[in-house]
Amino acid sequence: MLRKLFNHKVRIFLSLVFVIILILVRAYEDNLFYDPFLNYFKTDYFNFPLPVINNFQLFLGLFFRYFLNTLCSLGIIYVLFKDFEAVKFAAILYLLFFIILIIAFFLGLYYFGQAHKMTLFYIRRFLIQPLFLLLFLPAFYYQKQTN
Repeated sequence: MLRKLFNHKVRIFLSLVFVIILILVRAYEDNLFYDPFLNYFKTDYFNFPLPVINNFQLFLGLFFRYFLNTLCSLGIIYVLFKDFEAVKFAAILYLLFFIILIIAFFLGLYYFGQAHKMTLFYIRRFLIQPLFLLLFLPAFYYQKQTN
């Protein structure tokens, strides 16, 4: 088994690089992205009104973070599976999920914001965290094993 690991050292190294980039995006989120909800959801937000936001800056911040997470996630998928079709399929899913989630987030923010803060929290969580990677890796692994 150790020999098998050494045979795949480049794949392991590249996977670790992408994971470290994902960690750095998370570590420097306050400096890299405009997101007034970062500090808002760390407080006792049920007792406070929603923060004042700049819609365009918030959209750009969410888009940029989602884009960085997507690039790293697609890199991990490619490095681990060496399947460009899987990467293309995942990229289409990432794009589709972004469109659905960003529309749901802003609609929820303006029509249901104060009443459904937890809904905003969870939609935003899917936009800012690489959660889809955690779903796609087992799915592509299972697909590869069954073929």
